[in-house]
Amino acid sequence: MSVVKDGLRYTENHEWVRVDGDTAYIGITDYAQGELGDIVFFELPDVGTETNAKNVFGTVEAVKAVEDIFAPASGEIIAVNDKLVKTPEIVNKDPYGDGWIIQIRLSNPAELEELLSADEYQKLIG
Repeated sequence: MSVVKDGLRYTENHEWVRVDGDTAYIGITDYAQGELGDIVFFELPDVGTETNAKNVFGTVEAVKAVEDIFAPASGEIIAVNDKLVKTPEIVNKDPYGDGWIIQIRLSNPAELEELLSADEYQKLIG
């Protein structure tokens, strides 16, 4: 069974968000990494790039598939997890911790209210 953490917000596309002040950490969920299987590559955006909610900001490649990663909220990308370039499998082991993908400075925090709670996400994935 997939881990769904309380205190995070989730998208229907299986991204998670953890907010710290005006910064949002974003990654893919335990469910997503489990469905993808062994992750072998990430295409990550450049720091300083602006992204809008629901826009694609990168891709994740696994043995089974290549999937787009969508921004759950709008803002400026202020950090990318460079560790994922050399060791993308971190996400398979720790999707909610060391496996974060990007950090954005939120430009519209109200967008987070549109995301799923942990309970809602758990119902989505069964």
